[in-house]
Amino acid sequence: MQDEPTPEELTRAVADFLRNDIAPVLSGHNAFKLRVAINALDLVTRQLRLEDGSDAAELGRLSQLLGQPGSLAELNRVLADRIAKGEADLQTPGLSGHLWQTTMDKLAVDQPNYGSYKRELEASDAAKKPSS
Repeated sequence: MQDEPTPEELTRAVADFLRNDIAPVLSGHNAFKLRVAINALDLVTRQLRLEDGSDAAELGRLSQLLGQPGSLAELNRVLADRIAKGEADLQTPGLSGHLWQTTMDKLAVDQPNYGSYKRELEASDAAKKPSS
């Protein structure tokens, strides 16, 4: 592990440079390709920031749901196999919540500005606030 700057800081700095200094002078197809590259860097930055926490939470949910230890990849394969065999479905206690939270965690990285994602976050936040 390197010290400073972190990989997150590096990707954010490159994306900001491209967004603020290079994008304004490009047009046409090159401007489009640059926006794609900036979006990819933004996605990588979010993944670097969020993946440790979301992966650990997903692993914990899977271990509890499946009743066994394993790596994230192994437990996801076990869950997929159980679903494919009909041994687990949305009536399985905890499965629906796990799938929902995993989806929300993935959207936080991939599509944090997606309207439905934002509405769900707001609804979740509102549900957590104590009523006066």
